Amino acid sequence: MKKNYEAIVIGGGIVGCAVAFELAKRGLTDILLIEKGYLSSGATGRCGAGIRQQWGSKLNARLALESTHIFEHLEQYTGYGQSCGLQQGGYLLVAYTEKEWAQFQENLKVQQALGIDAKALDLQQAKEIVPFLNTEGMFGATFCEKDGHANPFHCTMAYAQGAARMGAEILTYTEVTGLRTQSGRITGVETAGGDFFGADLVINCANVRAPGLAKLVGEDIPVVSERHQALVTEPVAPLLRSMVMSFHRSFYVQQTPHGSFVMGIGPHEEPSFNTRSSWKFLEKNCAVICETLPLLRKLNVVRQWAGSYDLSPDHIPVIDEAKRAKGFYSVCGFSGHGFMVAPRIAILVANHLTGQTDDLDIRTFSQERYQKGVFLLEPSVV
Repeated sequence: MKKNYEAIVIGGGIVGCAVAFELAKRGLTDILLIEKGYLSSGATGRCGAGIRQQWGSKLNARLALESTHIFEHLEQYTGYGQSCGLQQGGYLLVAYTEKEWAQFQENLKVQQALGIDAKALDLQQAKEIVPFLNTEGMFGATFCEKDGHANPFHCTMAYAQGAARMGAEILTYTEVTGLRTQSGRITGVETAGGDFFGADLVINCANVRAPGLAKLVGEDIPVVSERHQALVTEPVAPLLRSMVMSFHRSFYVQQTPHGSFVMGIGPHEEPSFNTRSSWKFLEKNCAVICETLPLLRKLNVVRQWAGSYDLSPDHIPVIDEAKRAKGFYSVCGFSGHGFMVAPRIAILVANHLTGQTDDLDIRTFSQERYQKGVFLLEPSVV
């Protein structure tokens, strides 16, 4: 393995692999991607793998819409030889308060203005989609049949293999521990093994570890790590085609093509890097979801796990170049929805770094918005 590259990408989740792919696709093929574990070993491999377009901010809705278009043919787009497991059974978002139901109406205006085929449902219509849904206490629901979920490991591998075929090198089980600069520019990265890899362009896609790396070059990115837990049940015959999600009760549940149910519930915990699961989560999750979907009460839980949300103050990503280390870019702050918007974010980053035009303004994602008191604010996050 050589020691100098045109670009280095830190982080082997879907964002990092997609950025490497899109850069290579634009001709910047002399790339090294460095991952401290295996590909998808961080947040990507621990996520619920949902893909939804029903957002409250125009920015997130557009990112998700345009990413969905890519997920729908990701295998062909990347040249991947296997299925990425996309299932578009829709998202049923349920409202439990008048305020939330009013917010859903505002969200629909945003979504429909972008051409997203989302609609409001009364409780009877919601039960037509999920017949065993307990609608007690609900005010209504919204539904978009193009929402769904995919396999995060295959999606990430599709991007990684596509980038590798175009010349990118991938180095796993290697942790970046240091950054070098000279005269206000990035010159490369240091690893835990004592190696140095030089590059004039470094893209920091290390999720919750990204702010820590950015601090090494004097950047203070206001993104924190929050533990989120999930569980998977034994597989059973098809019962639920759509994802069911509540922001008020902070849960999601879906059935995979294999037949297992994957579900989680928001923790509202203090920031930490803790990725150990807990009995408290198991008890609360099962109680809340079984109240909403009583038919699931008899399912056996196979395992549970925890991962991290890289929470930004407004739940909108941060994409920024370091002021004291030009050429060092951080791409983080996805707040739990990095998987579903990674395809469009990667295009935006690659277009910017290779000097190509994009009808999204990358400056919108700069952390300077916080210093100016401009919060873009996404209201629809579990």
